[in-house]
Amino acid sequence: MNTEPARPGPLELDVAALLFDNDGVLVDSVDAGNRAWRQWAQEHDLDEERVLEMIHGRRAQDTVMTLLPADQVAVATDRINELELGTASLTTALPGAAELLGSLAGVRWAVATSATRPLALARLRAAGLPLPDVLVSAEEVEAGKPAPDPYLTAADRLGADAGDCVVFEDSGAGVDAGVAAGAHVVAIGLADGVARGAVTVVGDLGAVGAQPRGERVRLVVG
Repeated sequence: MNTEPARPGPLELDVAALLFDNDGVLVDSVDAGNRAWRQWAQEHDLDEERVLEMIHGRRAQDTVMTLLPADQVAVATDRINELELGTASLTTALPGAAELLGSLAGVRWAVATSATRPLALARLRAAGLPLPDVLVSAEEVEAGKPAPDPYLTAADRLGADAGDCVVFEDSGAGVDAGVAAGAHVVAIGLADGVARGAVTVVGDLGAVGAQPRGERVRLVVG
């Protein structure tokens, strides 16, 4: 695990690759996701607010498994995936996302998301953001966040060591996953990010500057 302490003021990091969560980091899908999950909760006679409290940073299938009997999980997961695709057009880009991604020519970067591949791509397209060459989605890992699998897989596909990567995350489960993978984690708008092991917390990606340097990238954060 990377144990570099959080520090005040701008933080400089020289790393091999950047690993982004999607929802809450690159795109704002709160309204889109909440609309879908509220309808799903109504269809399954579940308390909407309780369901919404459980979904942040987790795979849909993992949330469904905690709420419904095992024999209903497959069909119910397919249903929420369908509903979320139906609201994906409501997604917008978060501040700083387009600018940061646009500055990464020649830099290795990936998206590791708790969403399915079709949903992640639909939301990125709706937000008008570039699509990554490497995208690790919910169905491509054995264990989702907070397990490190998504970020370990993304780093491996980029040909980088996870300990030589920066992870950008907005959820507790995601920060835990990045820390467990051994990466430098920059938390986005997460009050307890540093307590969870993030090296710093910023409001959005507008606080991150990138300078490509050959096969590496220098980041100035904060």
